[in-house]
Amino acid sequence: MHTAAPRLTVGKVTVALAPITMTHAEGPLPDGTNGQVWGAMHSAPTTVPGGVPGTPAGERARRLRLAIHPEYGGRSDFYTGQFSLRFRLMSPRLPQSCIIGADAPVTFQLKRSGPSQWISTNPPLIKFSAYDDTFTVPAAEDCGPMTGPLNRHLGLPAPSGNLMTYDATYTFRTYDQLPTR
Repeated sequence: MHTAAPRLTVGKVTVALAPITMTHAEGPLPDGTNGQVWGAMHSAPTTVPGGVPGTPAGERARRLRLAIHPEYGGRSDFYTGQFSLRFRLMSPRLPQSCIIGADAPVTFQLKRSGPSQWISTNPPLIKFSAYDDTFTVPAAEDCGPMTGPLNRHLGLPAPSGNLMTYDATYTFRTYDQLPTR
């Protein structure tokens, strides 16, 4: 299991995302290759500055607020650092179908920023930092009449200039430490 505190720049917007927690299993398979099993991902929405229209808060701020909520995009490879996310855009003025990466999730290829650091050995707790500054971000889709203004505010699609920094800690248990059933 690992928990990350990502900072995300997509298009014109930079946000410190709410912590993301992921569970997964990985290790050698009987044939000697590496295997992975996805578990789950949990996070909370993060407020986007400027709300839906991209303007400073005012009397309509509550109705026009905007949040971004990362969701698992269907790919995780923790051996190579590649994983994908979709970003649900949430507002009282937007339909629930409003998503960045709905058809083609945003794929990250994380590179380590430096060596991992052991914080504890019992329980094992390891800290690492990674980043990706090469990913592309598609336009938000299925946002109703706000799709165009929302994409202009966010600067989407964004073929370059995007950045995710990923500061994380993880812990693990080996299979021989798991309780028997």
